[in-house]
Amino acid sequence: MIQSEQTPVIVGAAQYRQAKDVEDPLDPLGLMERASRKALADTGSAEIYRLIDELHVIQLFQWSYRDAPGMLAQRLAMNCRRKFYTAVGGNTPQMLVAKAARSLASGESRAVLMTGAEAFYALRRALKGEVVLHWPEAEPPEHIEGDNRSGLSNIEGRYDLFLPSYVYPLFETAFRARQGHTPEEHQQYMGQLCTRLSEIAASNPYAWYAKAYSASDIASASAENRYIGYPYTKRMNANIDVDQSAALIMTTVETARKLQIDPARFVYPLAGYGLNDVWFVSRRPHFHRSPAIGICARQCLDQADLSLDDIGLFDLYSCFPVVVEIARREIGIPENDPRDLTVTGGLPYFGGPGNNYTMHAIASVVQRIRAQRRLKAMITANGWYLTKQAVGIYGGEPPTRPWWNDLDNSAQQRAVDETALPEPVEQALGMLTVEAYVIRHDKANRPDRGTVVGRLGNGRRTLAHIDAPAEDLLRMEQVELVGRKGTVRFDADSGLNFVSFERERRKRE
Repeated sequence: MIQSEQTPVIVGAAQYRQAKDVEDPLDPLGLMERASRKALADTGSAEIYRLIDELHVIQLFQWSYRDAPGMLAQRLAMNCRRKFYTAVGGNTPQMLVAKAARSLASGESRAVLMTGAEAFYALRRALKGEVVLHWPEAEPPEHIEGDNRSGLSNIEGRYDLFLPSYVYPLFETAFRARQGHTPEEHQQYMGQLCTRLSEIAASNPYAWYAKAYSASDIASASAENRYIGYPYTKRMNANIDVDQSAALIMTTVETARKLQIDPARFVYPLAGYGLNDVWFVSRRPHFHRSPAIGICARQCLDQADLSLDDIGLFDLYSCFPVVVEIARREIGIPENDPRDLTVTGGLPYFGGPGNNYTMHAIASVVQRIRAQRRLKAMITANGWYLTKQAVGIYGGEPPTRPWWNDLDNSAQQRAVDETALPEPVEQALGMLTVEAYVIRHDKANRPDRGTVVGRLGNGRRTLAHIDAPAEDLLRMEQVELVGRKGTVRFDADSGLNFVSFERERRKRE
C-alpha cells in the first residue's frame, strides 16, 4: 500500500437528474454546471475550484458548443490552463480518470474536473411543442481531443449498420448460437439478466426509470415494447432519452490535505487500462468475444494487486445485454456469482446519457466506497460497437503501485489488431454460412429488413441483406439462423449483396 503525497484521489463526485416536467429545462451545459457545482460542494472545500487547472468535457451527442470547456470554466470562475473536449466513446470517462491520475501523480496538474451531460428528453419535449428552450445556439466544436475516427467502415455503412440498435444484435445472435440457446431460451435469458438491472435502477434516486420490470416485461415484444433490432426489444436498448449529468473532481493527497478535505471522502483509483478490439466490426474474427475487455481487466487486477474475488462491486457497461454477457465471461465472473453487475441500474433503466454514462457509475461507486472503506469496485466502459474498452478499479485504501508508472499497451494493441480479417467481399456470389444477423422492425413492430454477416465457401467474410418478405423474416425470428446456409448474389443496381434461404423460398412457392 502506497500513500505518497502525489497519490491521486477522487474528492468530489456528483450526479444530477433534471425533472421530467420542468418548465424551463437546462441545456447540456447548464446540466454540467449543476453537476460540477454539486461535485465542488461534495469536496467540502470552498477553495478547490481555484486550484483546478485541468478541465475535461465529455463529447455531447445532440447539442454541441463551439467551446464547451471554456464556457463551463467561465461559468464556474475557474482559471484552467488545460481544457479539453473529448473524442466520441462511452469508454471516455474511465479513460479520463486514468489519464488524470497520471497527470496528477506526475505533478502536471494540481486538480482536475471532468463532467458530461445529455438533455435529449428536454429537446424532444421542445420538438413536440411542450416547452420553449432558452438554450445557447448549437455550434460545431472548434477542437476535439483524441481519436475521433468513425467506428464504421464504408461497407458497413452501405448496409446501414450505423445505429448501435442494428449492430449489437449481430453480437447477440452470435453469442446466443455459441451458448447453444434456442431463440426462445435466449430471450428469457436476456430478460432475466435485465430484470435485475431494472430492480437496481428502481431504487436509485438518479435513475430515469423508477420501475422494476419482470423478465417477461423485458423479453416479450408488444406494442409498448416492440423489437427495434431483433432480438432486442425496446427495453433492452440503452435509453438516451434522458436529461442527466455527472461530474468528478480529482486531486492529490497532498493538495487535499492542504485544503483540509476530510480523508473520509477520499476514494482512490487503484488501476485503469484501455484497449481497442479490432476496429471495424466486420473484420473481427469472432462476434461473441471481446479480447480487449479481458486484457484490460487482467491488467487492472495486476496493477491493483488484487484478485477477482477481492472485487465487491461491479458496473459492467450495459448498453445492450450482450455487452454485459461478453464482459462477464471475458473477466471471468461466474454465471451464478451473487455479486450484482451494476451499481446504477444500467443504460436501459438508469439511463444512457450518451458518452457520459460511466461517469455516473464512477460517482455511484464513490458513494458506496465512502460508506464501506474496504470495498473494491471494478468498472467497465465501452465505446462505439464493442470497440473501445476501458476498465478501472477503485477503493477506499491507497493503491499498492504508483500511478506515474505509465502502462504501455502498444504491444497488446498490435496483437489484437493483427487478428483482423481481410476486408469483406463486396461482390459476393455462391453459398454463404450465417455468422450473425439482425432483423430491423418498423414502429408498428413489423419486420422491415434483415442483414447477415457470414462466410463464403472460401472462408472470406461478406455482408448481405436478406432477400425475403416480412412474413419470412418473422419465421426466421423463431429459428436459429446462425449456421444456416443461403445463396448470396450481388445486385449491381443497388451495389449490395442479397442472400436467400432455400427453405423459406420453397414455402412461398
